[in-house]
Formats: sequence, structure tokens, C-alpha cells
Amino acid sequence: MREMVEYILKQIVDNPEEVKVEEIKGEKVILFEVSVAKEDMGKVIGKGGRIATALRTLLGAAAAKLKKRAMLEILEERTSTMEQQKEG
Repeated sequence: MREMVEYILKQIVDNPEEVKVEEIKGEKVILFEVSVAKEDMGKVIGKGGRIATALRTLLGAAAAKLKKRAMLEILEERTSTMEQQKEG
């Protein structure tokens, strides 16, 4: 499932090399922590949260096949390495 989330996000953002997806497995829950470049945050969340909701729905369906729950957490914005190079 981590690969699915990563693939979808890389197709949406302008900086695919900045996409990081961490999978934390529990007994009944799988948590996906996603971080992207600061300038791509809006694209990942989408207007009114539609993209994030759609991604959570896909994760939920995939997790149901494994008899688990999936949670998607979009982590706080961070500056891309490209932006850091421009500043420094």
C-alpha cells in the first residue's frame, strides 16, 4: 500500500523527489505519514480536502482487504531542497 500512496502522490506534485511516505504498522491499523515539499502541500490536500479524502478512501478500501484500518496523516509543511539551495 505504501507504494500505491507514493506513486499517486508523485503523479500529483511538482517535486516528486520530495515525496516521503512512512508506513507504521500496528496490530489493526496502518498509519501512513506523508510529507511533501511546502509548495506541493496544496496539491496533495486539494480544494476542500478532496484529494486527501480520495486518497484516504483508496487506502481504506485496500486496507479492508487485509482486514485492517488505514490512516493517512499529511505532515507539517517543510521547505524543499530546491528552495533551500536558493536561500543558501
